Amino acid sequence: QVQLVESGGGSVQAGESLRLSCVSSGRTGSNAVMGWFRQAPGKEREFVAAITRTGPRTLYADSMKDRFTISRDNAKNTVYLQMNSLKPEDTAVYYCAARMDYRLQVRQRDYAYWGQGTQVTVSS
Repeated sequence: QVQLVESGGGSVQAGESLRLSCVSSGRTGSNAVMGWFRQAPGKEREFVAAITRTGPRTLYADSMKDRFTISRDNAKNTVYLQMNSLKPEDTAVYYCAARMDYRLQVRQRDYAYWGQGTQVTVSS
């Protein structure tokens, strides 16, 4: 099993930045790919970004790749999501997820482990 705990969410003004963190524990060798997803009120959960353990290789949702950066520190079992120039439409609960396979994936069903989420609120 892998446990994931997100942190770093909060309330900010439009244009500001936040960095989310996700610490994994347990069978951390299984988290070959780590991803971030988000779910806004009344909307479905959507893919944000993902990163492989080695390389690393990254994948972003087109609408976020210019403002968001995913990174990881394997020694700390932590993955980060740097979010810049935040907009009110970025308001959502952000979830960290992990999968054992080394292929980058955008579908929720391809991730076996999930954190509880951290709230990000952006006001105009």
